[in-house]
Amino acid sequence: MVSKSAGKSLEFIFDFGSPNAYLAMKILPDLLDRTGADLIITPCLLGGIFKATGNKAPMIQYADAPAKMAYENLEMRRFIARHGLTKFRLNPHFPVNTLLIMRGAVVAEDEGVLDDYIDAVNRAMWEDGLKMDDPAVAAAFLTANGFDGPALLARTQEDAIKAKLAANTEAAVARGTFGIPTFFVGDEIFFGKDRLGQVEEALLG
Repeated sequence: MVSKSAGKSLEFIFDFGSPNAYLAMKILPDLLDRTGADLIITPCLLGGIFKATGNKAPMIQYADAPAKMAYENLEMRRFIARHGLTKFRLNPHFPVNTLLIMRGAVVAEDEGVLDDYIDAVNRAMWEDGLKMDDPAVAAAFLTANGFDGPALLARTQEDAIKAKLAANTEAAVARGTFGIPTFFVGDEIFFGKDRLGQVEEALLG
């Protein structure tokens, strides 16, 4: 998912566990076309980010504030409707432990197929509703979608792959990341899909 370079890059701190990351990803191609920016996807572990920063998922954070949680859901529905993202479905197994598939993203990046991998696994998570923390389910899905599922998942156990995901996560936290989706334009941080207008302004500025 890369457009023509105009000297600026948009870095996306990414984990499959965030439905808002899926939603943001779906509208990024048009933004990249309008700005001419390159997209850099940095796989990180959302659970690690939460642990390091003391942040929590909205469903936990707002458990005692039902009106706030209801508004979060309303905003999501508005975003979906505005952009026609009709294939989106909340995963029935949510929250899914994304450690396996995020290590898989690091493998895919190493093998030069990260964009295809993210497209496929996003679909599995947020359209098909698969339990992607089950290695058998993940392997079967990946194989059915053009990957060597068992081989890719076997590589997730390599020390270098584990270390790269951990290092990505630590570096993102050090830069101020506290959740996903987070975006960086240079050193400027933007959090949430609803900040993509500001991201676009920063890219064009």
